[in-house]
Amino acid sequence: MPDAALVHPLREGDPDRFAAVLAAPARARPVLAALYAFNLEVARAPWVTEEAMIAEMRLQWWRDALEEIGAGGRVRAHPVVAALAGVLDPDGAATLDRLVAARRFDVARDAHEDAAAFEAYLDATAGDLHWTAARLLGSGSEAEVRAVARASGLANLFLAIPALEAWGRRPLVDGRPEAVSALARNALSGLKSARPDRAARPALIATWRAAGILRRAAADPARVAAGALEGSDFARRGGLLLKSFGF
Repeated sequence: MPDAALVHPLREGDPDRFAAVLAAPARARPVLAALYAFNLEVARAPWVTEEAMIAEMRLQWWRDALEEIGAGGRVRAHPVVAALAGVLDPDGAATLDRLVAARRFDVARDAHEDAAAFEAYLDATAGDLHWTAARLLGSGSEAEVRAVARASGLANLFLAIPALEAWGRRPLVDGRPEAVSALARNALSGLKSARPDRAARPALIATWRAAGILRRAAADPARVAAGALEGSDFARRGGLLLKSFGF
């Protein structure tokens, strides 16, 4: 079981990734719990206040914490920072710094400049997270892990579209139904063709919902704006079970 200081916030704030931690092999759980708890803190930072400067300061706090971890010296007193310091190496700290920097987009109300900027955002916020986990667990399949992670990141973004738009954000470069469907189909293609190595499997359990969400978005893109992409609880549990066995 992961550290108790990480369990409650992760269970309440990111239940899918919490379930993925529990479904992972015991040796992988400390790595996954630390990374997912960190990701939850960073993903929340732009949304806990309407003051952009305060949100930026919260993100900078995490960048400073990662710098301390990367330097290998004393780190600030915080349960998530302590957990990260126990599993991260300097390369991991540098990679996660890119993730935090990408979250600055969530502070602003501007749209992504173009499709390349949108793809870079997904790669930083989802790809960097899951690749760091996979690498720390011994994987060498970076391109394949990132492809799966980007697909999962897009699926999660689709789920959040109604809330993001209600907050006045413009999360997609092109929100037309045909563009949304194309995004989903392209992500599905990358997901299906990726063949990560065995060591990466625990780091990708948390992506188990991506394929179903993307299939629904591709077939009926209106479901994205309507917030109607969730599958059944039975399908969710079955998907987690299959993913935990590497299927």
